Amino acid sequence: MPRPITAVIHRQALQNNLAVVRKAMPNSKVFAVVKANAYGHGIERVYEAFKAADGFALLDLDEAKRIRALGWTGQILLLEGIFSPQDLFDCVQYQLSFTIHSEEQIEWVQKHPYPAQFDICLKMNSGMNRLGFKPQQYVQAWERLNNLANVSKITHMMHFSDADGDRFGQQGIDYQITAFEDIIKDLPGERSVSNSAAILRYQDQLKSDYARSGIMLYGSSPDYPTHSIADWGLQPTMSLRSEIISVQHLDANESVGYGSNFVAEQPMTIGIVACGYADGYQRISPTGTPVLVDSVRTRTVGRISMDMLAVDLTGIDSAKVGSEVVLWGQSSTGVILPIDDVAVSSGTVGYELMCAVTARVQFINQV
Repeated sequence: MPRPITAVIHRQALQNNLAVVRKAMPNSKVFAVVKANAYGHGIERVYEAFKAADGFALLDLDEAKRIRALGWTGQILLLEGIFSPQDLFDCVQYQLSFTIHSEEQIEWVQKHPYPAQFDICLKMNSGMNRLGFKPQQYVQAWERLNNLANVSKITHMMHFSDADGDRFGQQGIDYQITAFEDIIKDLPGERSVSNSAAILRYQDQLKSDYARSGIMLYGSSPDYPTHSIADWGLQPTMSLRSEIISVQHLDANESVGYGSNFVAEQPMTIGIVACGYADGYQRISPTGTPVLVDSVRTRTVGRISMDMLAVDLTGIDSAKVGSEVVLWGQSSTGVILPIDDVAVSSGTVGYELMCAVTARVQFINQV
């Protein structure tokens, strides 16, 4: 039989989370962000749940082609735009919209040799300082594109750096949205400003013709721990499950695993689980990282190794070889261990955990 670790993808939860976006942004078109192979879930696995969206947003041309191969005829947006002039030919063939964030990209569009009607999102760098034109450069970039015969539409776009908190401005978004609004107020065109955190936290305060829903679709809270997925009505979409493959009984002062960095203070029972960093579980996850065993919350003990980890079975009388272990997500009885709880123990975010699940883990679709 195959090794017992599996990643279960919950279609109903994906649909639920998309419905949360719709409810929050009833006047916006909703783009499902499926970059990084749908945040590790697999584009083909999430497509049926997300085809009720108005469009898809991603990074790679190959992923865009996969969505077209699934039968999608609606809008697809390349969030980082084109990486070479050659990419424009694929944009024409596969009818892709794309972001423009640099002078080089404008020049490539300007020099494109064949007639085309490009649908462009022009990105403003309003404070994130990754991609886009600074506010003082934005109008000139817009004018250049607007004067090109092969550009049919320009949408104004920006990305919040702090919509999940309040480090800057009264609500974490003030300084960026002010810079954005001041520049585009006299320019025609739709706008796209809302990411997951903005959708959930500022739905009544922002006008966004296109909402770009990412991490919230996959059952992780963008502003955890301020809000949990339960607070937002989100459901876990990936459950990483395995089983106990061995039970060990420790005496006081016996250690567990490589480095012996966990030493039992008293006799205890531990379970060895078929899951390790080669499956995508974080090696840096410390003793105390939460897990479920037979739907009971407990903790990891000792160092995570390549193929195995150890869990504390204290107080779980039912635990034995073959018992279900949930590393994150939902147990077979419906008990939930949010991925955010696991991520914070490891000093990371749910995004990284779900994206890191490796190819040797068997994926299962649950309708």
